[in-house]
Amino acid sequence: MALPTGPTSSWLQNSGFPSRLFETGSNDYELYEEDDEFVLSVEMPGFDPEEIDVSWDEGVLNIAAEHEDETRGQRKTYHRRFRFPKNVEDDEIEAQYNNGILEVRLPVLSGATTRGKQIEVQA
Repeated sequence: MALPTGPTSSWLQNSGFPSRLFETGSNDYELYEEDDEFVLSVEMPGFDPEEIDVSWDEGVLNIAAEHEDETRGQRKTYHRRFRFPKNVEDDEIEAQYNNGILEVRLPVLSGATTRGKQIEVQA
């Protein structure tokens, strides 16, 4: 019996065996902190602003969206949760959708500190 000589993906392609055993999470967002606020940018092409639901609940930002293309008989959904390490001024959160990018700005409460404790790194 000869061993396959092609790349792994080609000889496993028709076996029903996944070519990648460990899926890496999709990198469809960017999160950073600047000027006392968190800025979250999420790539969500193909949605209309009214199809996107953004909600805040005690330190967790929830983003959900659903788009139904009746002409193609396809449904597209998106759901992701983000937990924030600092207290956010929830009345001041703003979300804007432009060119397939959802940008959410979450102002940090003044004097808010990161929850948790410092962990010492051992050598």
